[in-house]
Amino acid sequence: QQGNIPAKEDRNDVSALRITFFLLGGLLLLNIGAKWVVAGAVKIAELYGVDKRIIGLTIVAAGTSLPELATSMAAAVKKRPDIAVGNIIGSNIFNILFILGISSIIRPLEFLPVNFFDLTVVIVSSALIFITMFSGGKRTLDRWEGLCFVVLYITYLWFITRSPG
Repeated sequence: QQGNIPAKEDRNDVSALRITFFLLGGLLLLNIGAKWVVAGAVKIAELYGVDKRIIGLTIVAAGTSLPELATSMAAAVKKRPDIAVGNIIGSNIFNILFILGISSIIRPLEFLPVNFFDLTVVIVSSALIFITMFSGGKRTLDRWEGLCFVVLYITYLWFITRSPG
């Protein structure tokens, strides 16, 4: 230590301890929040007579994706498309492979015939992203293409809320 200024090692130890505290606290709150989200979604479905699948595909999906939205928007504003794209793609890979895998280890997941449409949308969406990003050698997703994706998502929401499930 030099005078009142802590040595560099001391500052790193304090910040590492602080980061660990916030990480563990955040994980605890996330666990509690996840339980509330599921319980709230089930209650909304029961209260309004909405199929639980629709609640899961809309309210729960949007609510749990807000961190990705905030992170990707912040990265885009800061001109860090690598972070924005990595966050989105990484999150989807993690959700599909790890979360689905862990969930099915805990309890086998039944895929109903109605899930076929949703899985088809996932596959087609992934193909559209790939084609859009790598066609013509431009390797960018332009604003109008982003708008098309938003319109396609709204169309998907419209379709699933009107189709029998």
